[in-house]
Amino acid sequence: MKDMLGNIVLITGAGSGIGREIAKKFVDAGSKTIIIGRRSDQLEGTKEICDPKKRNNVFIKACDITQEKDLDELLDFIKNEFGKLDVLVNNAGASSAVRTISHVTEEMWDNVFDLNIKAVYQLSQKLIPLMLENQSGTIITISSMAALNPGLLGGAPYGAAKAGVTNLMGHINAELNSQGIRATAIMPAEVDTPILKNRAIPPNQEARDTMMKPEDLADTVFLCASLPQRTVIEQIIMSPINKRDVSKDLEAAKNRTN
Repeated sequence: MKDMLGNIVLITGAGSGIGREIAKKFVDAGSKTIIIGRRSDQLEGTKEICDPKKRNNVFIKACDITQEKDLDELLDFIKNEFGKLDVLVNNAGASSAVRTISHVTEEMWDNVFDLNIKAVYQLSQKLIPLMLENQSGTIITISSMAALNPGLLGGAPYGAAKAGVTNLMGHINAELNSQGIRATAIMPAEVDTPILKNRAIPPNQEARDTMMKPEDLADTVFLCASLPQRTVIEQIIMSPINKRDVSKDLEAAKNRTN
């Protein structure tokens, strides 16, 4: 395993859920970790759960990754503060409340694509040159099982966006592996996170107990980043051992129109 001590790591959507646990994993391993999200108070909460002895390695930047101006300011910060970037974790994501292609609005569609794929493309494009300077870099994107199994559980725009971003990680490997850059798409099934609150039937605690936890994803991301640079895990599919009945969820999603 590669020593992550002192590595410069950037994590999007780090204010809650999966992103929060990924941040804790890297900070506690000694990485200098930049955590970004729209709300500074949530990012401060992420910092608080990290090892108290290592919190000085947490760098908070309030940032809306769908706004190119914010991305440019973030790039300037990384260049001026660190001069390099070792790991980019594209974790931020969201789905639309309406899942059906029959009723999803263009605004909903655009919002999902702006966050789940356009922001990943723009952020990766801006940061890859920093990685190329050292001929080394790792890009890990939290995609979704919806990329492989399209349907009403994830919804039309979310599944399409996640399929696109999974393909984008494959393209980065095809184009840049020879220059030391590697990319991974992680495709999890249900994870117990706040994103599930916007479902037609928000899962209760019994349902959430069957799901994977954010810590499971954090361990997986850390594994991909800490493998020797000669190795790339291109795709990972993750699912809970115990599968729950989602027939009522699918029916509710089918009937939701706003």
